[in-house]
Parts: sequence; C-alpha cells; structure tokens
Amino acid sequence: MKKILLVTASLIALGAAAPAVAADLAARPYTKAPAMIAAVYDWSGFYIGANGGWGSSRNSWDSVALGAVGPEGSHTANGGTVGGQVGYRWQAGTWVFGLEAQGNWADFKGSNASTLFGPGFVNNSKTNAFGLFTGQVGYAANNFLLYVKGGAAVTSNSYRINTAPGALFGTTADDTRWGGAIGVGAEYAFAPNWSVGLEYDHLFMQDKTYSFTNGAGLVVGSDRIRQDIDLVTARLNYKFGGPVVARY
Repeated sequence: MKKILLVTASLIALGAAAPAVAADLAARPYTKAPAMIAAVYDWSGFYIGANGGWGSSRNSWDSVALGAVGPEGSHTANGGTVGGQVGYRWQAGTWVFGLEAQGNWADFKGSNASTLFGPGFVNNSKTNAFGLFTGQVGYAANNFLLYVKGGAAVTSNSYRINTAPGALFGTTADDTRWGGAIGVGAEYAFAPNWSVGLEYDHLFMQDKTYSFTNGAGLVVGSDRIRQDIDLVTARLNYKFGGPVVARY
C-alpha cells in the first residue's frame, strides 16, 4: 500500500512539473522571408549587329556651267540597303547612353529629265554606300529601349548625264560627301544577349559641285547637287557581357 501511494505521489509531482518544463523551453525565433529579387535587363556593354531596309535619296540639280546657269530639276533615288553596326552602351538607372558606327551598302537610283536643257538630257544619280557615326541617348523600360541619335554621315555617290537615245553625255567618278544625321529607334531584347529593333534616320548632306566629263575626258558640264536621305532599317544586335542585373 505504501508503494502504491509513493508511485501515485511521484506521478502527481511529474504532472505538476511538466507545464513548468514546457514553459522553460525557448520559443522558435521568427525568420523574415527573403526579399523578392527582380531581374532587370542591363543594356550596358559592347554590341555588334546587322541591319537592312529601304532608303530614299532626294537629289536637286542646278547647272553652274558658264553660259548655262539654272535649275535642272530634282528626283528621288530609291532602293534597298544592307549593312552592319558596332557600338557600346552604358546604363545609368533608366537612362542609356551610347556610341555607334554603322556602314551600309546601298542601291538608291533615280533620274529626271533636265528642265534646263530639255527632255533630251536625263540626270541620273546613284548612292552606292553610306556610313553613320552617332551618339545615342535612350530610355529603358527593362528590356525595351527607346532612343534618339545624332552625329555625322558620309555617302558614296555617282552621277551621270544621258542624252535622249540613252548615250552617255557626261559622268563623274564615284565621290563621297559628308553631312549630319539624326534618328530615332526602338529596340527589344528578346533573349539574354539578343535584341531586335527598328530605326529611322534622316541624313543632311552638304551641297557639292561636280564636273562632268565625256568619254574623251573633256568637261561638258558642271552641276551643284543637293542631297538628303531618309532611311528605315530593321536591326538585329548581339550584346557581349551579362544580360541582367539583380535589383531589390
């Protein structure tokens, strides 16, 4: 009987101590959930790419030859173009700054009948190539970029005068002229290092005077030719370096 009483007393003592032991256990510390990390596209880095599209060159001719001074009319030379570009961009917040060099082959051709010498004379122009050296300022919304650009432009051109039967009356050697360029574009990064874009550029080329020579090398005319060009091109770029940065 005494043993039973002792066991019962021990069980009662253990039951009374159990809540105290549980209360003495340390509470599990609260751990804050990690902050969300958003992957944001970074436009910084060197890039190289290709482009292709359409161009339209406006050419106005004025004869300045002795005894035959006056306007000869204008024409638009249209055609396709293909080329490449290389550049570097750096991003500061949502602003993107860049430098780019672009070189293109072109096939812009056009002609008009001379209003000074009559329909028997046809003025022809062709733009064979052009280059752009520009700076860029853009605004980035993650992997979408809008930008404006401006800088220098150079074109390679050839001109000729035909008579009514199509015979060559006078021609110039291929020549280059310098001018300015402004443009606007939009670009979308569809993969970690790849982007596609669409761009419009307008080239303001300097006026230039050309002497035309016949097959015997004799000068048969002289014209001051004004030129400006509109370009619309689609672009594909590959950017070197890391494509994204982590932002909290």
